[in-house]
Amino acid sequence: MNPFEMVAVIVVAVMLASVLRAKYGHSRRSARLDPQEQAENLRLREEVKELKERLHVLERIATDKESSLAREIDDLRNR
Repeated sequence: MNPFEMVAVIVVAVMLASVLRAKYGHSRRSARLDPQEQAENLRLREEVKELKERLHVLERIATDKESSLAREIDDLRNR
């Protein structure tokens, strides 16, 4: 077997292994999570979602002009 054939065989073997890992490895990984880990993942995802919403509000407040921010504060005081 010449060196070119050896490289081609190695490339094909790596590609095949990658496809098999992508197809079967992912489902085994999610099956390995116990219910506690799944609940923790869900809780953390919700927390990240809430933090992103808060950050969005803070960015909007920080980028508003001072006059609009002052107007909003006055509107809140008048309620």
